[in-house]
Amino acid sequence: MLLIVLRTLFAFVCTGAVAAYCVSASGSDPDSGAYPAIVVNYPGFSFIILVLLTQVVTFMDILIHRKRLDVISGVYFGLLVGWLLSILLMTGLAPFLAHTPWLRFVNLCVNLTLPYICVSVLLQTKDDFRFIIPYVEFAREIKGGRPFLLDTSSLIDGRIADVLDTKIIDSELIVPNFILQELQDIADSSDKMRRNRGRRGLDVLSKLQANQQHIEVRLYEVDQKENKGMSVDQRLVALAKQLGGRVVTNDFNLNKVASVQGVDVVNLNDVANALKPRYLPGEQLNLKIIKTGEGPGQGVGYLDDGTMVVCENGSHLVGRETGIIVTSVLQNSAGRMIFGRPVPYDPQGATGASSIPMGIGDRK
Repeated sequence: MLLIVLRTLFAFVCTGAVAAYCVSASGSDPDSGAYPAIVVNYPGFSFIILVLLTQVVTFMDILIHRKRLDVISGVYFGLLVGWLLSILLMTGLAPFLAHTPWLRFVNLCVNLTLPYICVSVLLQTKDDFRFIIPYVEFAREIKGGRPFLLDTSSLIDGRIADVLDTKIIDSELIVPNFILQELQDIADSSDKMRRNRGRRGLDVLSKLQANQQHIEVRLYEVDQKENKGMSVDQRLVALAKQLGGRVVTNDFNLNKVASVQGVDVVNLNDVANALKPRYLPGEQLNLKIIKTGEGPGQGVGYLDDGTMVVCENGSHLVGRETGIIVTSVLQNSAGRMIFGRPVPYDPQGATGASSIPMGIGDRK
């Protein structure tokens, strides 16, 4: 939008400057040599041609995609550098054009085009532009803290929407276009389960975009030619390094790859594990054994939040509800598992919670 305003303003300035030039030339003597004869004799035609020539720069700029704006710094330094370059260029060309009618025309074109080119280049490359002396770099356009880049698994998981509802995050959320493309490919899959997962991810993204009162969710366009041949995870990590952001995922492998490359990762499983109530060895919970485990005599059940509970010597209790004494808890980024042994079922106990009253002093 800002570049559209810049291009429109540039077009108006060029039109006004060329019109003033042509009007001034139309009233002059063709034999004076102050203006080219074609401009003096055909001011209307010359006006159209000169305006089109000035807009060639705009058309060339439109062909260059991926523009990230920093209006204040980009415009200021662009105008400054363009003005200095125009002075230097006209100083070098003045001896050759001093006695020709083209001096004022060339001076007009240089003064219009060089500042515009410098402003446009700085606006498009500000994140990579660095002054060698004194090592000043343009600040990135980041709302709040460092942005979060969402991967496919975090959108399909859906818990990121619940996290945003708590208003604990105040940084911008970024969804690259190749992540959106991957979600669309999953949603178009012939496999029903995979298709449902893809549609869930798209629904979660729509929910995030519809609820932007506190957090901005932005679709980030990445040139398809960039990082060509790299996987989606590799492109996501590369983009996170470029933007200085953090990756939000529950993919264990992506977590490791990003960590190795020095990119911060917010693992949703780690966040969930940090907030879950912790079952300590010796606590009792009640649940239904729904299947046999991989080990001999093991029974497996699940808590309401999906946590797997492995009950030793519980294979004969499949299909029944029983009490379990927790013996150990295994917790990592891939999830949490609880191990225990069966005890007589207490019908007064609460399912999925400790049936032994425990106060603050009892945990010490």
